[in-house]
Amino acid sequence: MIETKNLTKRFGDIVAVDHIDAVIKDGSVFGLIGTNGAGKSTFLRMLCGILKPDEGQVSIDGKEVFENIQVKSRFFYISDDQYFFNNATPREMMDFYRTVYPRFDKKRFGHLMKSFELNENRKINTFSKGMKKQVSVICGVCAGTDYLFCDETFDGLDPVMRQTVKSIFVGDLEERNLTPIIASHNLRELEDICDHVGLLHKGGILLSKDLEDMKLNIHKIQCVLLPGTEPEDMKELDVMKIERRGSLCTLTVRGNREEIETKIGAYKPVFAEIIPLTLEEIFISETEVAGYDIKKLVL
Repeated sequence: MIETKNLTKRFGDIVAVDHIDAVIKDGSVFGLIGTNGAGKSTFLRMLCGILKPDEGQVSIDGKEVFENIQVKSRFFYISDDQYFFNNATPREMMDFYRTVYPRFDKKRFGHLMKSFELNENRKINTFSKGMKKQVSVICGVCAGTDYLFCDETFDGLDPVMRQTVKSIFVGDLEERNLTPIIASHNLRELEDICDHVGLLHKGGILLSKDLEDMKLNIHKIQCVLLPGTEPEDMKELDVMKIERRGSLCTLTVRGNREEIETKIGAYKPVFAEIIPLTLEEIFISETEVAGYDIKKLVL
C-alpha cells in the first residue's frame, strides 16, 4: 500500500503539491486526473522518490520511499518524456534494468518486443514517439515490480496499441497483483480501466474515491417541469449545475439516486430521467464547484 501524509512540494513561490493525504491500495488501477498544472507529474515524481518533499512523506508498506533503494526496486516509472541512454538499443536497456530489478522477465521482454514488432537491436533514438513509449511499457511490465507509475502513458499510442497496453495491465493485475498508478488528461482512456480515481486541482486533492462510488453519488437529470416551477425552487436537492434548453432542464445533482428520484417526483415533473455521468462530466462538475469554470475561461 502506498500512503502519503501532508505531502507538499514548492518551486519558489509556486506550491505544486499542497499537503496531500492519500492512500493507494494494492491490486487496483489508480487513475490520477487533474487540471493543467494541478501537480500530477510532481506528485508522481515524489511517489517515485525522484523529488524530495518539502513537507510530509511517501511510504510503501510503512517504509519511506525517498533515497530507499530497496523500496524503489518495487516500482517502475514511465515518464511522460521518454528517457533512454544515448544510442542505446532496447536490448541494452533490458540488460541495464535487469541489474536494477531482480525479477525482470527476459523471456517475456523478447516475446513482447516481437509481438509489438519492435527490433530490440535497433537504436531507440531512431524510433518514433509511440514506439519509444511502447519500449517503456514493455520494460515496465517485464520488470516484475509491484507498482507501475505511468505519466500520460497512453499519449502517442494508436487506438489498437492503447487497448493492448490496457489488456496487459489488467492481465498483470489479475495474475500477479500489479498496481498501476496512471496520470492522464484523457479521462475516457481511464474510465474503462480504473478502479479508483484521485482528482487534483491547484496542488490539492479534491476527491479520492472508487470510480463506481463516484458515479453513484453524482447524477445528471433531464427534466421538464410544470409551469411555474423552477430548478432553483428544489431546495431539497444538492444541485451542482443547471443548464436550460427551452423547457428542458439538465441538472447535475449530488446524492443518492433513490432519494433524488423521490424528491424530484414530489414536484410532479412532466418528464424526468436520470442519465449516467461519464468520468469527464464528473471531472467538469467537481472542478466547476472548485472555481475552474469554462465560462470564466472563455468570457
